[in-house]
Amino acid sequence: MKFALGPRATSAGYRLAAFDQIGSTNAEAMARARDGERGPIWFVTPEQTAGRGRRQRAWIAARGNLASSILEVMDVPPATAATLGFAAGLALESALQKLSVEANLRRGSGPLKFALKWPNDVLAGGEKLAGILLEAEAVAAGRLAVVVGIGTNIIGAPEGTPTPATSLAALGVHVGAEELFAALSDAWVEFRGIWDNGKGFAEIRRLWLERAAGLGDPVAIQTGNATIAGTFDTIDEAGCLIVRTAEGKLLPIAAGEVYFGSAASLGAA
Repeated sequence: MKFALGPRATSAGYRLAAFDQIGSTNAEAMARARDGERGPIWFVTPEQTAGRGRRQRAWIAARGNLASSILEVMDVPPATAATLGFAAGLALESALQKLSVEANLRRGSGPLKFALKWPNDVLAGGEKLAGILLEAEAVAAGRLAVVVGIGTNIIGAPEGTPTPATSLAALGVHVGAEELFAALSDAWVEFRGIWDNGKGFAEIRRLWLERAAGLGDPVAIQTGNATIAGTFDTIDEAGCLIVRTAEGKLLPIAAGEVYFGSAASLGAA
């Protein structure tokens, strides 16, 4: 089976560059943007050898997993572009729900439940199934090239990660990278449309919070050398995580390592 866009993505004018193997789909997408590519175009591979996650962590997609990046060039400020990552999480969660329901119907079991972890992970059973990395760079005419990388564990998961990881295969969902990508490309059209260059972030925020991991639970966020502990209250209109401290203060967090539940006490230690 070859990689192909879903019918909705094809109708919306998206294009596709598929690779048998590549160092990094995000790096390829941004290099194309620097050379004049304006998208929208997906870059996908079942084997990524030099990918990166947040904080420059290695993100290696073993053969059979899905590494995918979408390049779009838009007229929005960087702060607005950053909120597109929440739409990406919703798109992936939607695609995963669709495929897991179909797979579990074939197996005669119930549907899986996925959750979105701030700022950029998709969890299954509390373990990391996918990660999202958004990068942006100014290009000609004052526009912004935005690349959203989405890496999903399909046949295997890395070990020794800050958050324990899992894969679709380990969850009993046996689908191929090509099948997931087709569903993801169609779901992207839906949630990118809702986001609408940031004008629809209020709705994206509402949908994201409905699927949020740890909402209302104890949380600890490590930011540099400091740790902030409290309760995960919400995300705000800029996408910051809002922590309610023991004193009742609401603190916005723009970036950091997040620990929920019992792990929150470890993160705060």
